[in-house]
Amino acid sequence: MASTLTSRGRVTIPKPIRDALKLKPGCLVEFAINDDGEVVIKELGACPSRKPDRFEAARGKADIQWRTDDLMALLRSDA
Repeated sequence: MASTLTSRGRVTIPKPIRDALKLKPGCLVEFAINDDGEVVIKELGACPSRKPDRFEAARGKADIQWRTDDLMALLRSDA
């Protein structure tokens, strides 16, 4: 797997690697070079739990099935 180094020295860890290491956003990782000159990535401690999406709780909860035209008319009205 290859990844491109940015001008700021950043690189994206490929998804299969993140999945294998169970890395999530906010995880603290350590980079080291072993005796063979290979880069080793190690997770340091538990990853923080991900904050719930603030919109997830409301998703799919509407009681009214709006038609797009009706909703747009309501939003654009001066009433």
